[in-house]
Amino acid sequence: MTRKIYLGGKGITRRIAVGGDAPVSIQTMWKESIVGLDADEKKRGELLQKIATLQTLGCDIVRFAVPDRESAHALAAIAAECSMPLVADIHFDYRLALECLKGNIAAIRINPGNIGKRENVEAVVNGCLKNGVAIRIGVNSGSLPKDLEAHVAAGTLSRAEALARSAFREVRVFEELQFDQVVVSMKSSSVKETIEANEEFAKQSDIPLHIGVTEAGPLITGVVKSTLAFSSLLEKSIGSTIRVSLSSTPENEVIAAREILSECGKRTGGVKIVSCPRCGRLGFDVHSFVEKWQNELLAMNKDVTVAVMGCVVNGPGEGRHADIGIAGNGDKAIIFKKGKIVRTIAAKDADTVFREELDSL
Repeated sequence: MTRKIYLGGKGITRRIAVGGDAPVSIQTMWKESIVGLDADEKKRGELLQKIATLQTLGCDIVRFAVPDRESAHALAAIAAECSMPLVADIHFDYRLALECLKGNIAAIRINPGNIGKRENVEAVVNGCLKNGVAIRIGVNSGSLPKDLEAHVAAGTLSRAEALARSAFREVRVFEELQFDQVVVSMKSSSVKETIEANEEFAKQSDIPLHIGVTEAGPLITGVVKSTLAFSSLLEKSIGSTIRVSLSSTPENEVIAAREILSECGKRTGGVKIVSCPRCGRLGFDVHSFVEKWQNELLAMNKDVTVAVMGCVVNGPGEGRHADIGIAGNGDKAIIFKKGKIVRTIAAKDADTVFREELDSL
């Protein structure tokens, strides 16, 4: 078991444990610039509402890129009004981390290899110690130290081994500075390299690991890669916090992570949606119904299974295990519970009646 560290604890930020016996947490990253939101109350409010939606879907932590001072000021303003732990993602300029530490930030993500001298790292560590802020050390396959990259090129080290060695180098600095509120991530766009690097590190350290496949690709490709990597690592109890990195929305990242954790037995409860893929027997527009209802269902605080079936072949027969389900044929739809039909309705009334029956559970 890894050590346990904490994100948050300052101001109004919700404190969350990472590692040890804490549940595996879900992260996503904000995908737009936040410059100017410190001065724009309306847009900041809209962003905070989106974060609240992510939280209802299962998100625990949100990371923001901070490429300049304007972004640092905006993130401080957002964090002052947000209960979810927010992480500042810093590259190249350690002074941006110090600027973020003036706000209600839960953690700083840095790649020590690209922020210059050791004293720069020390300045960030001292600031985090003073403010009770954790640090995530991020190591990516595309930014390995030159000597390790040379070994990879020569074939004397695998890229996975180089990732782990690079991470240990960075960790050593933090150990010398007696800073232990650290999470490590080693990411590659290769599933195999990601698995091997994290396995190698976990053999030798009790530091919690943030796992993810970097630049995993669009929705389908990214979910496939992430599922393969996470299922392999989580089965060995490697990984304390995860992000499914997608060329898609933060909502899809969170939903994908939630489903992976659920299927790996690392997260229980909540609404589980089962739906048929649809075919030439089409009697009910499964796709549009699921798309319309998915986020609302996943946000509900109910431990139930919901089935959405396209015809009488699949529903209620194949959906008999569901607590509630809907299927249709022509201009009619049926609502069923545990395989028994409870209502037959006009298809045009499907949304209204489905909500009534869902609320009655």
